[in-house]
Amino acid sequence: MKILAIDTSSKFLNMALGEDNFIIAEESHLLDRQHSALLVPKVKELLEKCNSRINDIGAFVVGLGPGSFTGLRIGVSSVKGFGIATKKPCIGVASIDALAMNADVEKATVVPVIDAKRNQVYSAIYKRKNGTISKTSGYLLLTVEALMKKIKGPAVFLGDGVTLYKEEIRRLGRKAIFLDEKYWYPKASCLIKLALKNIKMRRKQDLGKLKPLYIYSRYCQVKTKSKP
Repeated sequence: MKILAIDTSSKFLNMALGEDNFIIAEESHLLDRQHSALLVPKVKELLEKCNSRINDIGAFVVGLGPGSFTGLRIGVSSVKGFGIATKKPCIGVASIDALAMNADVEKATVVPVIDAKRNQVYSAIYKRKNGTISKTSGYLLLTVEALMKKIKGPAVFLGDGVTLYKEEIRRLGRKAIFLDEKYWYPKASCLIKLALKNIKMRRKQDLGKLKPLYIYSRYCQVKTKSKP
């Protein structure tokens, strides 16, 4: 079965075409704020290079975030459209889980750090063992100082928040390993690996429940004027 995975949680459009466990092709395009205009043409180009059509795809996988609100809405909406048009299953995977898979360091604590603006980061804490990762915390939105209080011992840090908070993390006295920029963004091939179990079990996600992973701050509330 051919599987198409798309991630729009960052400034990059990351795409991969796989067939079961084999990755046929993978591409990354710096689109910044042009996801809405270029996502479908880039998908079409990828499929043409691989002599495939959208109707050849047996399942679609989309990164749910957290990350860019606009990018996530575009990615999820596009994949839903592909699923409706082809009547094929769509699977959502947290982009941050795929990002954590970039840290190929055995028996390590892995901590993605994604810039969430307003001096906060999206994060989660993972353990990597025997080539697999497991999440040991919930999905988090917090300051770097609060994040560091949740980490025990040395850790591997990756994500676009590293460039903003590297010195701050070092000053907090933890033994830290910082991965290079090429590891800072989720790979679409990792989305496929994380979704394979559900795909093989033919679990079809309700498209109405396929939504971006938004993590809101308690300060992010809409205030309305009370009636007199």
